[in-house]
Amino acid sequence: MSPLYQVLTPEGGLLHDIEGQLDEATMISMLENMLLVRLFDRKCINLQRQGRMGTYAPFEGQEASQVGSAMALTPGDWLFPTYRDHAAAIVHGQSMMRVFLYWMGHMEGSISPNHLNIMPPCVPIATQMVHAVGTAWASKLQDEKHVSLAYFGDGATSEGDFHEALNFAGVFKTPTIFFCQNNGFAISVPFEQQSASKTIAQRAAAYDIPGVRIDGNDIFAVWLTMKKAIERALAGEGPTLIEAMTFRYGAHTTADDPKKYRDQERLSEEWRQERDPIQRLRVYLEKLGLWNEKKESDFIASAGAKIDAALAEAESYPKSRPEEMFKHVYAEPTWMATEQEKELVQPAKQEGIPA
Repeated sequence: MSPLYQVLTPEGGLLHDIEGQLDEATMISMLENMLLVRLFDRKCINLQRQGRMGTYAPFEGQEASQVGSAMALTPGDWLFPTYRDHAAAIVHGQSMMRVFLYWMGHMEGSISPNHLNIMPPCVPIATQMVHAVGTAWASKLQDEKHVSLAYFGDGATSEGDFHEALNFAGVFKTPTIFFCQNNGFAISVPFEQQSASKTIAQRAAAYDIPGVRIDGNDIFAVWLTMKKAIERALAGEGPTLIEAMTFRYGAHTTADDPKKYRDQERLSEEWRQERDPIQRLRVYLEKLGLWNEKKESDFIASAGAKIDAALAEAESYPKSRPEEMFKHVYAEPTWMATEQEKELVQPAKQEGIPA
């Protein structure tokens, strides 16, 4: 089995020297970003329970994987998130208001700032991996110094797109970083029941690219591994496959009941007490005198206010209409889509429902 790369231990100690690699400002920013997105995640779950948001995919427990990897990027890099990677999107520059809109059913929730290359969350499993290879290849052909980062879960590695993406990237040495957040369960199927290989990282060997297995709850290991992969990609040496071992405390989505396929209480508490990504960094920074309860309390108050402001803006946005689902599918609407839209809208008008 591939060795697990770890830098920051669960107790807040260091296994490797990071002198000259991580400065104090970066480490504080890492903790603040993880606290912010955890608050955001919990707010979204509450909103869904209140009927103010649709089905939602929580990520609590995976903050180090998403925040650490996104913080390693530059503004021109391409980000290909799944439906669970809104923390990474926020860190890379997507507004929280837009993320709220996405989960409230607005197409406008997929729009990113003009200067950033953040793709819409990808719901089909693994398809974004092929797209990431395509943009990376384009960047290489145009001699742009940008990488494409594709997020995916352990379940995506059972899809054909995973193998096609790695094979193409390996052949053409594209500046692509494949970032797998292995949280142990592809929805409800344990990893050992969907894969004969012991790790995902070892699959990289079939495509002659590096495969790295890291502690995904160790933000230092995530960031340092990403930096190395980016340097390698921009030097023309091709892609890297990163397997980040992590865990989602909650359900696959708010429509899922994890108690049906895992010991939810035992596993969640075990990971919270022994491997929580925020706690280990908090302890480390407290030892250095860079963090304390007052700083955290002040930050949480400020972050909460920002989240509430973003939510207020999102909830004041004009309500979406069902027929909007037909937009942005084809450059020119097909006759079939046109007929389907008429069938949807006409009954609504007859019943006096606002279109």
